[in-house]
Amino acid sequence: MGHSSAQNVFVVKHPLVRHKLTRLREKTTSTAGFRRLVRELSLLLAYEATRDLKLEPVTIETPLETMEGEQLSGKKLCFVSILRAGNGILDGMLDLVPSARIGQIGLFRDPETLEAVEYYMKLPEDIASRECIAVDPMLATGHSAVAAIDRLKKAGCENITFVCILATPEGVDCLTSAHPDVRIITCHIDTGLDDHGYIRPGLGDAGDRLFGTK
Repeated sequence: MGHSSAQNVFVVKHPLVRHKLTRLREKTTSTAGFRRLVRELSLLLAYEATRDLKLEPVTIETPLETMEGEQLSGKKLCFVSILRAGNGILDGMLDLVPSARIGQIGLFRDPETLEAVEYYMKLPEDIASRECIAVDPMLATGHSAVAAIDRLKKAGCENITFVCILATPEGVDCLTSAHPDVRIITCHIDTGLDDHGYIRPGLGDAGDRLFGTK
């Protein structure tokens, strides 16, 4: 995993990630293909995001003898989906960590004030004692990621990782300056944003391509 310029930003350089990301970007990729690729990329991103989970010893019986193994210690992880496109990333992550808890945060941008307005939020009651992985396929301007993480911190979360498929330099700067303690894990940092807020070269609208709404 390569570090980018910011100390807390990790770009996953794995050959499978790079290959699948190329297929994901292609405009000819079908809705079904897009979903499958997002799921596969999510699994690979979750593998990186869970690299530092704490372990504890556990005594088990193999078919041959008793031995000391290791298991995850402490409360179960919480994946937090930033609606709606974040839901596309949950499936792959849950394949890897089926016992994780799930939170969801829905935000839209007020066209007048450009502030992120919350329209839905449901988090596990004891989220403050869990490690949180917030997910959204795209880190574009960074505003909704910052707003979502503001709310997670308000709920008491201290250990937060943000996972996305694509990021922009602006989005990374926005998120790292607001929340320097949050790790960002992504497949690629693209060139930047166009006038309409789309990531270039990007992959179009992740939500539309996941849910077939275009």
